[in-house]
Amino acid sequence: MRPKRAARKPVRQRRATVRPDAAGIDIGARRIHVAVAAERDSQPVREFQTFTQDLYALADWLQACGVRTVAMESTSVFWIPLFQILETRGFEVCLVNARHVKHVPGRKTDIADCQWLQYLHAVGLLTASFRPAQTICGLRSLLRHRESLIQAAAAHVQRMQKALDQMNLQLHHVISDITGLTGLAIIDANLAGERDATTLAGLRNWRVHASEETIRKALVGDYRPEHVFTLRQSLSAYRYYQQLVADCDVEIERHLAALPAAKPGVVAPSAPTARRKPRGNEPDFDLRAHLHRIFGVDLTTVPGINVLTAHTLLAEVGPDLSRFPTPEAFASWLGLCPDNRISGGKILSVKTRRVKNRAALALRMSAQAVQGSRAALGGYYRRMRAKLGGPKAITATAHKLARVVYHLIETGQSYDESVFLRYEASHRDRVQKRLHAQAAALGFKLVPTSVVP
Repeated sequence: MRPKRAARKPVRQRRATVRPDAAGIDIGARRIHVAVAAERDSQPVREFQTFTQDLYALADWLQACGVRTVAMESTSVFWIPLFQILETRGFEVCLVNARHVKHVPGRKTDIADCQWLQYLHAVGLLTASFRPAQTICGLRSLLRHRESLIQAAAAHVQRMQKALDQMNLQLHHVISDITGLTGLAIIDANLAGERDATTLAGLRNWRVHASEETIRKALVGDYRPEHVFTLRQSLSAYRYYQQLVADCDVEIERHLAALPAAKPGVVAPSAPTARRKPRGNEPDFDLRAHLHRIFGVDLTTVPGINVLTAHTLLAEVGPDLSRFPTPEAFASWLGLCPDNRISGGKILSVKTRRVKNRAALALRMSAQAVQGSRAALGGYYRRMRAKLGGPKAITATAHKLARVVYHLIETGQSYDESVFLRYEASHRDRVQKRLHAQAAALGFKLVPTSVVP
């Protein structure tokens, strides 16, 4: 057997240590390397396996070394079990972004990585990534799982459309959604053996815009047994995933009901007797009431933000934004503000950072949804689009939405459109003054013909 290689010497401290009780952990799929300060143990670097009992042994060793704070890289999902165990033991766990821990060339080994993390954390050069409370993390896991189920169901809808195309059945071209009442009724009857186009077209719901004659022409096709079989299995798979989504909604509602209200004594309002039907992929329960109770304010009153967007914000960020001292810090975490890079007085770049943030993506979609709105945010988006172009206008509007959401959650105030209307009036006055100055410079005088609303 080859002798075990001795651990590398600890990194020499070159700066004043501000956290002598710090440890660094390099996490892998099967091995975990941990480093503590050299004076804490005769063997300051140790290796552990990733089994649960080894993780408990790792936590025991850190406690025996007098460690109070731990730094680790966020590598895939391997860090989650150890993070939860250390957090339960009372350690201050600093989860750092791997891109923020630049390695010196020639130092890329697991042992050197954990020592480098321990050194950077000991001298106070690491910043912990944002992670919401454990109750919010549980809700986040359920919501992300629900999104994956919806994506899987959508893939089977595409397979249904492919089978219809192969049989030259143009049903999905004459109705907007083949998974609606009309589409499923026709497909079920088709799979039951009905081939008469007139009979199938008679299943048309009165809300469908296409005429019965158009649907009848679309249902005349070349039926082949292999494509019918594919259509049947794809429909069964779609309905199976829809049932999984419904079961997931029940679990999500249970988690939402367990979350405390933003204001003491506030309970979730009961669902009305005649509640509107959920749209798209909205859950089949009164999600808006739960969100209003947890946030303490109704975010869906903000133009562009619907219940799914507000639900994403709750699951990704939570109702407590105290970790972000200012709206600017919140927008920076979302990656919705310029990442200024200036050297020698010269602007090198002002592009936004590339981040994978579901909350930021939800706000960008909300920003795109207000482009045709008559609200003040819609006017802001159109001005930014004329000035900066479409993509940057979406980012700028999402940035403003982030600031609005931060203000509403932190203050508990309801959305007030009149605040933005005052800004709109101020902007209109500035535009008028600029036009009058330009006209006067050219020897003209502007005369208003009508009052702009």
